[in-house]
Amino acid sequence: MAKWAAALRGVLPSLSSGRASADVPASEAPASSRAQSESWSKHANEHAPVVWLLGKVQSGKTSVIRAITQSTDADIGDGFRPCTRTARIYAFPGEMPVLRFLDTRGLGEADYDPAEDLAFAESNAHLVLATMRAMDPAQDALIDALRKVRTRHPDWPIVIAQTSLHDGYPSGAGHILPYPFADASASQPEQRRAIERIPIDLMRSLAYQRTLLDKIPGRGALLFVPVDLTKADDRLPPSDYGLEALTEALATVAPAGMRSALSAMPGFHADPKARSADPIVMGHAVAAGGSDLVPFPVAGTIASSTIQARMLGQLGSLYGIDWDRRAYAELSAALGAGTLAKVATSIGLRQLAKMLPVYGQTAGAAASAAASFAVTYALGKAAVFYLHGRRLGTTDRKGIADTYQQALREAFRMAKERRRSDQDREAQP
Repeated sequence: MAKWAAALRGVLPSLSSGRASADVPASEAPASSRAQSESWSKHANEHAPVVWLLGKVQSGKTSVIRAITQSTDADIGDGFRPCTRTARIYAFPGEMPVLRFLDTRGLGEADYDPAEDLAFAESNAHLVLATMRAMDPAQDALIDALRKVRTRHPDWPIVIAQTSLHDGYPSGAGHILPYPFADASASQPEQRRAIERIPIDLMRSLAYQRTLLDKIPGRGALLFVPVDLTKADDRLPPSDYGLEALTEALATVAPAGMRSALSAMPGFHADPKARSADPIVMGHAVAAGGSDLVPFPVAGTIASSTIQARMLGQLGSLYGIDWDRRAYAELSAALGAGTLAKVATSIGLRQLAKMLPVYGQTAGAAASAAASFAVTYALGKAAVFYLHGRRLGTTDRKGIADTYQQALREAFRMAKERRRSDQDREAQP
C-alpha cells in the first residue's frame, strides 16, 4: 500500500496537504477524520487516471487487469461499477484508487456508439488499451471505435494487446522462450532462433491484425504487443507471457500524469532492463571522471570518449540493439549537434569515439573530471531512454533530450557534493 499511496500523492497532489492516521480503525476514528477519509476516497475515485479498455467480449480485457493489478477474477468482477450505459469501471485499489480501468461492454453490438464512453474518458487520462484475440481476424467493431477516438483525439496513444497467443499453437505446444516479439529481438542469435519457432499461422494473423490499423487517423503512438495472460491452473507457464513488454509499452506512451499511477501497479514493469543498466552507466561515468571522483586512481590515458563508447556498446547489448547508422542518427538528432557529432561513414568503436560529446560545448572545461563524469552519466541515461523506446518501436526526441539535461544536472550535483565531502575531510585535523 505504501507504493500506491506514494503514487496517489503524485497523481492527486491536492490530497497531500492532509494526513490521516493509518493505525486507527475507521470505526474508532473521530467523525472529522472519517469524513476527511471519505472525501479523499471520493476525490480519488473521481480523478484517478483511466486506462480505457476497448475490445470484443472474451478478448482478454479482464486478463489484462488481473495481470497488471495482481487482483483475482472475483475481486475484479465485484469491483466493477457502471459509469455509462455501455461501460463499467474498475478502480484499483478499491478504497483509495490509483488507477481506473474503463471497460466498454457494448463493442460489437450493432447500435454501439462510443460517444458517451469517449465523453467520460475525455475528462480523465488519455490512454487507450485495445485487446484482440491473436487468431481473430474479425475486428471491424474495434477498428471503427478506434477510428472515431483518433479522429477526435489524433494525439492519443493506443496500445494493442494481441492476446491468447496459444490459440495459434500446435496441440500440446507451450510458449516460445525467450519471448520473441520485442522489436529489437532479431539482433540476438537466441532471439532469432525463437522468432523462427513462431507458428506460421500465428505470425500471419498477428501481421494481418496490424494491417487493419494502417490507415487509422492521428499522430499518436500506435504499439502492438503480443501477450498470453493466463491463470496458474491453465498449466501454460509463464502465466504472464509478454506482460513485461505490455507494461513497457504502456509506460512509453502514457501521459506524464499517468506514469506514476501505472508504476504503482503490482504487475507493472516500466523498463525491466533499467535496473541492470544503472550500474553500467554509473560505473563508466566514474571511470570517465578520473581520480577526482573516485577514491582510487584511474589511468589518465584512457580517453573519456573510449569509455563512453564502451558504455554505449554494453547498453546496446543489454537491450538487444546494435549501434548501427540508424541508432547513431536518432540519438544524435535527439541530443543535437552541439552534444553528439554527425554520424561517421563507418560504424565501430573507433568511429564512435569521434561522435561523442564536445565538452567545451556541453559541460565547460575540456579537462574537467566533473564534466567528464557528468557528460558520461547523462549520455548513458539518455541512451537508456532511447534504447527502451527503440525496443518498442518509438523514438521520443524530446524525451531523450529532457532525460539528458536532467541527468546532466543530477550528475553535476553529485560531483559537487563529492568535492565538498572531500574538502571537508581534508580540512579535518
